[in-house]
Amino acid sequence: MSNLKKIVITGAPSSGKTTLINQLKHLGYYCFPEISRHVTEQAQLQGIEQMFLHDPYLFSEKLLEGRMQQYYEAKEFSGIVFLDRGIPDVEAYLHFTEKEIPEKFIKASQNHVYDAVFLLPPWEAIYENDAQRYETFAQAELIDQHLKATYEKYGYQLYVVPPGTIHERVSYVLERL
Repeated sequence: MSNLKKIVITGAPSSGKTTLINQLKHLGYYCFPEISRHVTEQAQLQGIEQMFLHDPYLFSEKLLEGRMQQYYEAKEFSGIVFLDRGIPDVEAYLHFTEKEIPEKFIKASQNHVYDAVFLLPPWEAIYENDAQRYETFAQAELIDQHLKATYEKYGYQLYVVPPGTIHERVSYVLERL
């Protein structure tokens, strides 16, 4: 649909992405959820504690499939649609683990373009680990660098969402659309 805008909300672990997405949902926007938690939970049910660490390529394949599916599902909407992470995030995380990037991941990022990307930087005051989030804050800072570099590689201008109240963050995003 011609007035569709696919907007990515990305950032390091525990940077406030889910809180922002939930608030946008509350305001009536359609938001696609982060799928890595679901993939991780499914692997844990099969006895694999951290699938990304166990088999980064298989984990990344599952994420790529899910994010591409979300990209195509977003085309069914009109107006603004938010996605909790985009296809280039898969490549950024593989870079973080110093893995070689398969060509299909690069092609997917080149062929699936978003209208805007908002990056939430690491925020130590809200940082916490849980059953799916194993990274340290220092690792989150490195992931942030890889996310920036990967999205910039594909020509995106990143809007860096400053720390603040949820209302300030939502306003920052909506004022730039």
